[in-house]
Amino acid sequence: MRVRSVRTIDSVIVGGGHAGLAMSRCLSDRSIEHVILERAEVANSWKTERWESLRLLTPNWQSRLPGYRYEGNDPDGYRAVPELIEFLDRYARLISAPVRTQTTVTAISRAYDGYLVKTDQGEWRCRTVVIASGACNIAAVPSCATAVPAAVRTLTPMQYRSPQQLEAGGVLVVGASATGIQLADEIHRSGRPVTLCVGDHIRAPRLYRGKDIQWWMDITGLFDQRYDQVEDITRARQLPSMQLVGTPERLTLDLNTLSSIGIKLVGRLAGVRDGIAQFSGSLRNQCALADLKMDRLLDSFDLWALDHGLDGQIGLPIRLPPTAVEESPRLELNLASGEIKTIIWTSGYRPDYSWLHVPVLDRKGRIRHDGGVAESPGMYVLGLPFLRRRKSAFIDGAADDANDLSGHLVHYLKRVDPPHRLAPAC
Repeated sequence: MRVRSVRTIDSVIVGGGHAGLAMSRCLSDRSIEHVILERAEVANSWKTERWESLRLLTPNWQSRLPGYRYEGNDPDGYRAVPELIEFLDRYARLISAPVRTQTTVTAISRAYDGYLVKTDQGEWRCRTVVIASGACNIAAVPSCATAVPAAVRTLTPMQYRSPQQLEAGGVLVVGASATGIQLADEIHRSGRPVTLCVGDHIRAPRLYRGKDIQWWMDITGLFDQRYDQVEDITRARQLPSMQLVGTPERLTLDLNTLSSIGIKLVGRLAGVRDGIAQFSGSLRNQCALADLKMDRLLDSFDLWALDHGLDGQIGLPIRLPPTAVEESPRLELNLASGEIKTIIWTSGYRPDYSWLHVPVLDRKGRIRHDGGVAESPGMYVLGLPFLRRRKSAFIDGAADDANDLSGHLVHYLKRVDPPHRLAPAC
């Protein structure tokens, strides 16, 4: 009989991305013994699940982690993925993060006054656990995908790398948030006809009055708005990402730009029946609503500039023209006709908590929490949209959230007696 040891520690962090590393630094500063369990390598999703041309949507100056920030000569630029990987790898070394790589968590369950964390490399007993495995583990593919004809190839953004992997012919991109508009643009420029399904979206200029949109969100305090200051936090956490792209030219990429180069816009994909893709007729209304929300946001920036005496010191308040929608957008597309060779589902992501055997998940598989404090004593979650602040999902948001939650974790540990030692498992 082989006896397996169960290692005991104060806290286990699941995930070696930017959120897990930020929490590690904060726990180290508070002298909390911990370990990071990472299924592959630090920044693994950036290394293995991103397309080749991707750049961050946030400017370099916004890459701020506890005790660490961008120090290069291009603060207003946008990192390519290899640069971000280097940034996170260097941070892990700088803080001496206790990362166990190539260690996949297979189960987490309650055990006495703490948690038992099972991995493919052994087991850990801890009093607290921090789930920092991310919100984008699984691409959200609509149920109607099963009705797509077999001759049409389907991909998710996690599988897409470049247009060269696609067959010649038309491409249907389903979803018009940041990922959808970027892939639609790139694929169309490769010579393939593109049709873009547009549902709920957030339109925004890359630059407004000479400043990056992220600068405005940061300086006006919108990014620091707390989850308990929002009337409907559930809805706020489900909002799509802004239609942005990070380019050296700091270009605005919106639906008007895409239409101008020949990309066809259709409404939200309503379903697929008998090989026919059916689109909602609400495209014009969706675009008008996005335009209205954008103008309201820019109005708030103008008011802030006026109130802070900057109105005459920055650029003019020039607005983008309304989104142009053709008179009768297409409502159907025969997927069996050969017009469309590939569909890319850019319809969002969802987390994977299949290994979490603690009753904290809602009916949609999301962790129930109050600003990152899960509904199980000693459990925390980090790196989700609008977790504690509007900026929570960004690299820049992890520092403040990790500082808050690590403080809560320390107070929790002080209230809980040290765990009982587990008997060796056979």
